[in-house]
Amino acid sequence: MSTIDPDLRASGLSLAYDNRLVVENLDLVVPPGRITAIVGANACGKSTLLRALARLLAPRQGSVQLDGRALQSIPTRELARRLGILPQGPVAPEGLTVIDLVNRGRSPHQTWWRQWSKADEQAVHGALAATGMTDLANRAVDELSGGQRQRAWIAMAVAQGTPVLLLDEPTTYLDLAHQIDVLDLVTDLNRRENRTIVMVLHDLNQACRYADHVIAMKSGRIVAEGAPAEVITARSVEEIFNLRCQIATDPVSGTPLIIPMGRHHDVSDVQAVAGTAG
Repeated sequence: MSTIDPDLRASGLSLAYDNRLVVENLDLVVPPGRITAIVGANACGKSTLLRALARLLAPRQGSVQLDGRALQSIPTRELARRLGILPQGPVAPEGLTVIDLVNRGRSPHQTWWRQWSKADEQAVHGALAATGMTDLANRAVDELSGGQRQRAWIAMAVAQGTPVLLLDEPTTYLDLAHQIDVLDLVTDLNRRENRTIVMVLHDLNQACRYADHVIAMKSGRIVAEGAPAEVITARSVEEIFNLRCQIATDPVSGTPLIIPMGRHHDVSDVQAVAGTAG
């Protein structure tokens, strides 16, 4: 993996599906060597933006650049050595084993003159060890639990050895314990290997706890970005999600903790009950 910090950014980026504009005139610089979480309400353009950062969706206008080069101009194999993506709900071919899946992460490093090498072998076994999948290496991916499957896919991305890793809702469909397990693993990759991580997350509290940098989107635009405590406030949550809340301090991480208020759980109701009891 390259030791040079990657420079991933978007300039004047507009994205669309057919004639439906989803992201409009967006500028973005991804902090290198940090964990960035993209948050926002459904259909705000989070996953669409991530797809564009991975060159899975061509810009309608503007561009995405990696190390000063437009993604569209970078040869596919070269790009796959610099940038990896784990999309939502990936599906492995039936019967494919974990180690076969992880081996595929080394494909960008193969050429007709450079076949499987000792370095590839070390990368695969290192990825299995880093994700705690060594003992499951010979199991079929489709026989694993949801959390184990997600770890197997992350192991493939780790083996790919890219300095930038994009994750689209990596905790979706996982129970709480497996969500934390996956996010801890992502943090390990960032801290041990200085990988630049960009992930779309739905859970604001998890975004605040695990991300160094938060990008908040609404209607295809970035409305706030920065450290979690700067971005996630009662006012911003109401503006972005149309949800009233209170912000406390997470007693474990010291980051913002969002306490939502609905029609049946409003702080004024609690205060009224407390006053009556007094």
